[in-house]
Amino acid sequence: MSVSLGMPVPPAPTLSDRRKTRQLQVGTVGVGSDHPISVQSMTTTLTSDVNATLQQIAELTAAGCDIVRVACPSQDDADALPAIAAKSQIPVIADIHFQPKYVFAAIDAGCAAVRVNPGNIRKFDDQVKEIARAAKDRGTPIRIGVNAGSLDKRLMEKYGKATPEALAESAMWEASLFAEHDFHDIKISVKHNDPVVMIRAYELLAEQCDYPLHLGVTEAGPAFQGTIKSAVAFGALLRQGIGDTIRVSLSAPPVEEIKVGAQILQSLNLRPRKLEIVSCPSCGRAQVDVYKLADEVTAGLTGMEVPLRVAVMGCVVNGPGEAREADLGVASGNGKGQIFVKGEVIKTVPEHAIVETLIEEAMKLAETMEASGEPQVSVG
Repeated sequence: MSVSLGMPVPPAPTLSDRRKTRQLQVGTVGVGSDHPISVQSMTTTLTSDVNATLQQIAELTAAGCDIVRVACPSQDDADALPAIAAKSQIPVIADIHFQPKYVFAAIDAGCAAVRVNPGNIRKFDDQVKEIARAAKDRGTPIRIGVNAGSLDKRLMEKYGKATPEALAESAMWEASLFAEHDFHDIKISVKHNDPVVMIRAYELLAEQCDYPLHLGVTEAGPAFQGTIKSAVAFGALLRQGIGDTIRVSLSAPPVEEIKVGAQILQSLNLRPRKLEIVSCPSCGRAQVDVYKLADEVTAGLTGMEVPLRVAVMGCVVNGPGEAREADLGVASGNGKGQIFVKGEVIKTVPEHAIVETLIEEAMKLAETMEASGEPQVSVG
């Protein structure tokens, strides 16, 4: 059964303790081991189109994005940064490539942080002193974003390709240049399209520094492929406590990146769980269309914010047990469904009424949980 104990709930179990890092403040969001892992995305609009960019940032914010990155490849984009940084509901990071002057423009614009790619900014190493001074004066963190596709040519000559060692060495070299000027508000990413290379690069970094790390599989691909690559790579690293911010890079609308990233963290108990649909994969034992049932329940509960686990099961083998363990569930068979609430059967309904009943009971549970203001604890 499930009861409200009127006392704090013990933290959900996690796979590993977080790696201890320096702490950063990216606008209103704390970054580092003392703070929750944040989910990021990047706008796809022309940054120079302030209204369109702010609209997309608003959509990302509504989806649960914590920090957003905007591209700045031109002077028109740089000119738009002050308005975007001032009006965005979440911290804005300016993404700078090729032109070092835009780094200074982004800092002056009040961006919460600046991402620089040392491999493709002309004479970047010669600019570090000035960048460090400007960033320090404004309290602006710098993300050193090393990318396999634009690795410094010196390291490409040394290693022959973008190996984990090359990626880590590039990042540590650039971080050391900032450290020479007493600048340590740094976050690092070393992205590669191969999850195996990417994982090893971050492991090497984690051994060599205490900077916060931003995880990402670059050019991960279309939604399905990119989701798999990112989930595998992030899971392997988060299992070791490595990772302080994440971005799921998909060839899909940015809001989809946030949905996937948040779900990865929720699945690992690294972000509070919201609605969770537990449904069976179906098999020859199923006596209802589980796929259709699960889709309809999911659609009916879209937008629900409370941490509710709903089990949609299609047969009598695992169905009753799974439904009993969930906050709300159905075990279906023989043209009807047993509805479970908090481990108890409350009614049996005909198959055509299952979805309507589940949604109705979910709404009742949500109202009760929100009204009580107390966490619900499932006990055996």
